[in-house]
Amino acid sequence: MSTYSFDGLHHTQLAIPPGAEDRIRAFYGGVLGMVEVEKPAVLAARGGCWFRSGALELHFGVEQDFVAARKAHPGLLVTGLDTLAERLTGAGVEVDWDDNFPGHRRFYAVDPLGNRLEFLEPEPV
Repeated sequence: MSTYSFDGLHHTQLAIPPGAEDRIRAFYGGVLGMVEVEKPAVLAARGGCWFRSGALELHFGVEQDFVAARKAHPGLLVTGLDTLAERLTGAGVEVDWDDNFPGHRRFYAVDPLGNRLEFLEPEPV
């Protein structure tokens, strides 16, 4: 019998429409302050872009028939949730607080292309 384990999440990928890279860069790089990661040449030819902050990586891939992910979403653990909420609202992004996840404070926001994002911070014990 073989055994295996999942050891973490390497990245999450979200779809973007063709030509939306600059809008994604402005939001994820500018508003959220993530660092853009250079894509390998073989993948860069496909378009899209990648971002990293700490151990978190988000990849954005071009999808010809793009439809924003309105229900499916990455859940991003954050330290300093209130500061992030202030940064987002200061940039004109609506923050929707939700207290229905025991043990965490969280809110939802939507990126400029309509993709849903969840930001969570564990409550102090």
